[in-house]
Amino acid sequence: MAKRINDHISISDALKEFVSDNKLQKGLDKVHVREVWNSQMGPAIEKYTTSIKLDRETLYVQLSSSVLREELSYGKEKIIKMLNEELGRELITKLILR
Repeated sequence: MAKRINDHISISDALKEFVSDNKLQKGLDKVHVREVWNSQMGPAIEKYTTSIKLDRETLYVQLSSSVLREELSYGKEKIIKMLNEELGRELITKLILR
């Protein structure tokens, strides 16, 4: 239901409505996941991260170090949990390290 012009609406609600009406959430999620990966994993891992892609509920992370990829593969569940906590919702269910 469209809001009347003279209705009071917070900027937060207006932005949420705009994002929803224009189907922008998936794009925002993809950008947010990239930011959260880099902030949570730290600069050492960010340096070896060559690409990050969110496709549905699967996060694909390309790493330039096979040793790092092997190390991180042991903690996939912990990484997923940590990222979802920072994102504020269950956005990622599967992590693929390449």
